[in-house]
Amino acid sequence: MVSPAVNRAALVEHAHSAIKYGSQSFSAASRLFDPETRERAWLLYAWCRRCDDIADNQVLGGELGDQSDLNERLALIRRLTAKAFAGEATGDPAFDALGVVARECGLTPAMAEDVIAGFALDAEDWRPRTQADMMRYCYHVAGAVGVMMAVVMGVSPRDTDTLDRANDLGLAFQLSNIARDIVEDDAAGRCYLPAQWLVEEDIEPGQHTKPHHRKELAEMAARLVALVERHEAAARVGAARLPFRSRWAVLSAARIYGAIGRKVRKRGVEAWNSRTYVPRWEKAWHGARAFLSAAINREKHPDGPITWGIADFRPS
Repeated sequence: MVSPAVNRAALVEHAHSAIKYGSQSFSAASRLFDPETRERAWLLYAWCRRCDDIADNQVLGGELGDQSDLNERLALIRRLTAKAFAGEATGDPAFDALGVVARECGLTPAMAEDVIAGFALDAEDWRPRTQADMMRYCYHVAGAVGVMMAVVMGVSPRDTDTLDRANDLGLAFQLSNIARDIVEDDAAGRCYLPAQWLVEEDIEPGQHTKPHHRKELAEMAARLVALVERHEAAARVGAARLPFRSRWAVLSAARIYGAIGRKVRKRGVEAWNSRTYVPRWEKAWHGARAFLSAAINREKHPDGPITWGIADFRPS
């Protein structure tokens, strides 16, 4: 095997390329981390991106491929992930990257399995029946990644309360994505709105994106954004416990993704006429505001109890 120093440098470079191509928002946010945390975040992202590509049989988030061999692809993800945690070479730089960051930070196989379960749900064309189902999906595809990122930022795997707050940030991210991408997801044959919500709005199955249902769609998007804001506020409680630069990065990302949801809500029935996005100048503004919030570090606890901790999404 290549020496650990050379191997790690190559993996970091590969991971950096993956995040630059795969997510401009996350790539930009990662610049706010200290150098060590930044590299570790890239390594974790590379694994997440590669798992998603294998699960959807695609290349770097591109067009979906043949889905007929789903079980084999999920088995491959689990096999390579297990080898990475065992400290074995996998032959895939993204999985080797996971092995490096897991050893350095204390990531666990259970954390990784929670993320893999999300890839399985997406690949199986799973649909949520209730709001609780939707939240479980959001945990597996985003909240669980937030938990792993918190450990990368130095949170102890035993600090369950702070990890719950990291989960909140992931939930907020994914709920914003769902609100923004309702019509785009429908075009791809996917729907992440709870079936019960559609029934409450008296919408026929598969008809929620039709023009005559835009008012109801806007109302459901507003419900999603209300959840975004609650989990965004809860995430700030956990961010207050992080080192300054990590706190700044988390608060920046929370503001930017929260802004996406709020823009969707503000646009109402016109929210899906064009893609909702946060322009670069506005991202910079949110980053500056997050810097001040991180420096003052007096985040307000949300009113009422915080719901949906990690334990709610794992089998008892």
